[in-house]
Amino acid sequence: MEQLRIGVIGLGWRSGFTRYFHQPDGRSVVVAGADLNPERLVKFRERINPEAFVTTDYRELLERKDIDAVVITSPDHCHDEHAIAALSAGKHVYCEKPLAITVERCDRILEAWRRSGKHFMIGFNMRYMNMYQTMKDIIDSGDIGEVKAVWVHHFVGLGSDYYYHSWHANSKNTTSLLLQKASHDIDLIHWFAGRYTKKVSAFGGLDYFGGGKPNDLTCPSCPDKNSCPEYRSGPLVQCAFREEIDVEDNNMVLMELEGGIKASYMQCHFTPDYQRKYTVIGTHGRIENDELTQRVYLKTRKSNTWKELADRVYEIKKAEGSHNGADPKICEDFVNMVLDGKEPVADAVAGRMSIAVGCAATESLRSGGKVVMVKEPEPWMLDKQRLIPLQQGGNRH
Repeated sequence: MEQLRIGVIGLGWRSGFTRYFHQPDGRSVVVAGADLNPERLVKFRERINPEAFVTTDYRELLERKDIDAVVITSPDHCHDEHAIAALSAGKHVYCEKPLAITVERCDRILEAWRRSGKHFMIGFNMRYMNMYQTMKDIIDSGDIGEVKAVWVHHFVGLGSDYYYHSWHANSKNTTSLLLQKASHDIDLIHWFAGRYTKKVSAFGGLDYFGGGKPNDLTCPSCPDKNSCPEYRSGPLVQCAFREEIDVEDNNMVLMELEGGIKASYMQCHFTPDYQRKYTVIGTHGRIENDELTQRVYLKTRKSNTWKELADRVYEIKKAEGSHNGADPKICEDFVNMVLDGKEPVADAVAGRMSIAVGCAATESLRSGGKVVMVKEPEPWMLDKQRLIPLQQGGNRH
């Protein structure tokens, strides 16, 4: 195969990044799209490929023989249905994060992947950002020594725009934002530390959003629209203070990873700014990022080695493309995985483990902060040698 033919399931906002897959003169082309909303089918053709096959029934897309791979950008609670169906239909799969909204659903996806003999990638695009690849390289170089602690502060400015004016605000669709929003951060904690989380304790609350407003109330029809600080004109206009909202808008999670590494994660959706701050502390020093200035700072401590001789500042270079250049990179990586057998930066099990931590943390915070053990992966999930024959046994391309 010289060119990968791709279909997209779920044509909402996130599907826009699939434009990087559509390279008619290159190694991949987007040939189909599916969504329940007919208006999105029209926009998909306008933005991605005017000649693409479109349908409101994703099963019709999966039946097509001219589709080699499927990109899933549907709502979180649909990921397992769509991923399993695509793998069962013999398609390679790229699934946007979070992998699913329960650990059990994640495991069903992974089992379908193992049996399919096809390639599978989880959409952890933060691993492809220059900022975080630089931090990972510094850690792997040994400049801060052995990682012992990771702290993450996630300020989600304008949280209502991203989550509380839409379906994300109901736990039946997301479980909690410790999955949807934090899956990236939990994954980076695991990536930086080189270990998975064993147990968690968490606290959180719904302290700003939610309330007693009618579930069918929209911003344009609200009598308080001229005074409400969360008034929006579109496209997401559900009231951010409606009764059905039940996912916490601020969370604090303590984590203990394999090897005794400690980590903490804090998330808030009603802060005035939007940024992530990561601090990674090792036996020889620490690194910390600043997204506002696009810098990474390396601080050293006395270690009786040359590593203590200087502190350093890394100026992160700007990358072209959405999500700080990560989206075109992850699209290229998926194509290279399928066509060339290249190992992805994040494997499918990493997607499962970020959800396992998010679910355990959600259980903890909703039961008063008790310590909850993270559900461990099945042994085969961690045994790459057992996965390779199954993948090669199927139709690799």
